[in-house]
Amino acid sequence: MKITPKTKLVAAILLIVALFYFLNLNGFLSPFKNFFYSISSPIQKNLWNGGINVSQFFSGILDAKNLKKEIDDLNVKNQELTAQIAGLQELKKENENLRQALNLGLEKEFQLKLSYITSKDIFEDSLLIGSGSKDGINKGMPVITKEKILVGRIGEVYDNYSQVILITNKKSSFDSQISEKDIFGVVKGEGNAGLRMELIPKEKEVSPQDIVISTTISNIFPKGLLVGEIKEVKKSDLEPYQSAEIKPAFEFKMADSLFVITNF
Repeated sequence: MKITPKTKLVAAILLIVALFYFLNLNGFLSPFKNFFYSISSPIQKNLWNGGINVSQFFSGILDAKNLKKEIDDLNVKNQELTAQIAGLQELKKENENLRQALNLGLEKEFQLKLSYITSKDIFEDSLLIGSGSKDGINKGMPVITKEKILVGRIGEVYDNYSQVILITNKKSSFDSQISEKDIFGVVKGEGNAGLRMELIPKEKEVSPQDIVISTTISNIFPKGLLVGEIKEVKKSDLEPYQSAEIKPAFEFKMADSLFVITNF
């Protein structure tokens, strides 16, 4: 029987495998294994550490993304809390203004609408409030502070806003009285926060620091609203009436909220 080259190759492989098996059982391959491991171990360690570093790198990226998301979420929550705090502060301020008005008994005298100033025009002696026709505001309604100080009256009215013409506006004119005295006159705006009381009978005694209040003679404003105090009196022998410069009680720059008298 003729032995083929393929048969010889298979027999040789089987012989080598049997030899290695025999040598491994008897410990003859241990030095060779140790040598192989000593060479391959650093390589495997580097590959293992590299795998760990790559894993840590991608894990770090994922952690950074998660941290950024948490920071963004915290920023959103912080903004929401800030808005809530601001809203509560505005509500507290509104409640304080209403409480002061109640303490003064304004609600017993008038029907009121609390409104906040949105802009001021000191050069035109006017301002804008955040209440309009949708809030029941109409042209000509008186405007006061919570301290019952006369500010002016409503001019132009829009859906959500209204113009307030201050008593110092040149378009403003109304009947007035010196408090606790039988002295009447007409208060006129002079512009630039100026105010004057005119048509005061010449025989009447008017003095600086006298208090000027509104009257209902012309039915423009309710009676007894504080206008201001006399600063200087001007009297002339040639004129049938005397006049007086008034220091307005309303502080234009300090106000942030006002009351519109919707009925009196």
